[in-house]
Amino acid sequence: MLMAEVVGHATATIKHPSLSGWRLLLVQPLDMQNKSDGEPFLAVDELGSSRGDRVMITSDGASVRTMLGSNNTPVRWAVIGMADS
Repeated sequence: MLMAEVVGHATATIKHPSLSGWRLLLVQPLDMQNKSDGEPFLAVDELGSSRGDRVMITSDGASVRTMLGSNNTPVRWAVIGMADS
């Protein structure tokens, strides 16, 4: 699990069937000092996160497949929680 900041969202006109109904966020991983750590990437979100929110993300394959209800999904990252202010 990592902490990340939501820096935007993505829109896809054509996407894998397992992504139907899911929001795609662009998230920036953060280090222990809440500074950028690496390149931003896409994560699915069901919590309604918005730009500027700090979120907890996971790349655990089993968790992501369970969230999406698909054993055949290209998704690697998913938002699993939001940080308190």
